[in-house]
Amino acid sequence: MRKQIAAANWKMNLTYQQAEKLIDDLLALPHQLNDNQQAIFAVPFPYLQMVANRLAGKQNVFVAAQNCSNKKSGAYTGETSLEILQSIGVNHVVIGHSERREYFNENNQLLAEKVDICLSNNATPIFCCGEPLSVREANEQDAFVAKQLQESLYHLSAEDIQKVVIAYEPIWAIGTGKTATSQQAQDIQAFIRKQIATQYNDAVANNISILYGGSVKASNAKEIFSQADVDGGLVGGASLIAEEFNTIINSLK
Repeated sequence: MRKQIAAANWKMNLTYQQAEKLIDDLLALPHQLNDNQQAIFAVPFPYLQMVANRLAGKQNVFVAAQNCSNKKSGAYTGETSLEILQSIGVNHVVIGHSERREYFNENNQLLAEKVDICLSNNATPIFCCGEPLSVREANEQDAFVAKQLQESLYHLSAEDIQKVVIAYEPIWAIGTGKTATSQQAQDIQAFIRKQIATQYNDAVANNISILYGGSVKASNAKEIFSQADVDGGLVGGASLIAEEFNTIINSLK
């Protein structure tokens, strides 16, 4: 059975003290993750060790970095390598969020390198893909997303691509309050799975978790997650409210 995942992306929010309170409040709330469910917290770099310590010993709960370098080590001031992340117990990394693509000019080739460095170090990349509003309005989202997958993931072996978590995020729905309908989410996530099946095979495609991101909140999570090809969500604003994100965790199927 595919992993069902509620992934929190705190982005560039919260002071250290606020982050401590949020993770403590959330962990105090009632939730139970079964063997095929995970909660992942992608937090700002200075908080990774603190959150990793809070999650130590807990089942199916992980901390993630919001980015990593495509370089192993060296004179890259301001960058953070996989080796550094893993030395503090971080083995999940968000790769290619639309904000990284837009504001920091990360392209598909660079993201392929970041995926590779994650996999070569036995870390789990959460690979983000998705289209802007102009592409959606032109009804070209399928081709746009297919190109992202092809240029960043399809060089991987059948074994390795199954170690990647894919997060589809329509850029027009991130932080805007607009949300793709549950059917829109299902349609493109089924398209993504079909593309992977064509490139590899059905067994490979059916073993990959595909998350939906874009204004997921407590009130719509259960409906969105109920769709056959939606395996959870990558959650922004709602993950900053303990009760909201706890409800989202409890909405996993």
